[in-house]
Amino acid sequence: MSARGTKRWWIATLAALAGIAATLALGAWQFGRAHDKLALQAAIEQRKAMAPIAQESLPATGPSGELLHRPVVLRGTWVAKHTVFLDNRQMQGKPGFYVATPLKLEGSDRAVLVERGWVQRNFIDREKLPAIETPDGPVELHGRLAPPPAKLYEFAGAGRGPIRQNLDLAQFRAETGLALLDLAVQQTSAPSEGLLRDWPRAASGVEKHYGYAFQWWALSALIAILYAWFQFIAPRRRASRG
Repeated sequence: MSARGTKRWWIATLAALAGIAATLALGAWQFGRAHDKLALQAAIEQRKAMAPIAQESLPATGPSGELLHRPVVLRGTWVAKHTVFLDNRQMQGKPGFYVATPLKLEGSDRAVLVERGWVQRNFIDREKLPAIETPDGPVELHGRLAPPPAKLYEFAGAGRGPIRQNLDLAQFRAETGLALLDLAVQQTSAPSEGLLRDWPRAASGVEKHYGYAFQWWALSALIAILYAWFQFIAPRRRASRG
């Protein structure tokens, strides 16, 4: 083999090794993400089966990892005028709003932001609020402790009014004057008040990660096969014919 041929052989070999290593690592990363989601879902299911936390025991500074997703029973009164519709949220594959309303806790000056459920938006008049029911007077609801609503990308100036992209608890606390705790509660009772409550599972999308892992590993195998063919098998077949 000439010096030029040797150089090309080494370049192809190093490129193939780099491609195989990268695709193997990406496949392993996707496989690991799937297992992490399954482990998280198992931990959530275990906490959901625990005894409900008394509302008097709710932490003021946000729930620790051991308390997240624990069931809770709240008693209080809705502060309906501060209901917020969080836009671009999906449930059962459909876009719409997550509806969040503060609940003033019974026998306390504290309040909790409750993610009450999901409702489809009006796609003809995007500024029209959907019809939901907010009971007057004392209510009791079942839910689970959750972190504050996840934030999506938003343009500047989109954080006011009943329809919002995101909700920052510190800003919302100052805006409403309510003594909101640094946590949220996802209501888990049956669909009611015009709202669905089929909350996304932490393990959703596991099949997608397995699929991506298979694709990366298949690409790794393809690189190895092509390398073996063009670097070893094809040259030998040409040599045998000559």
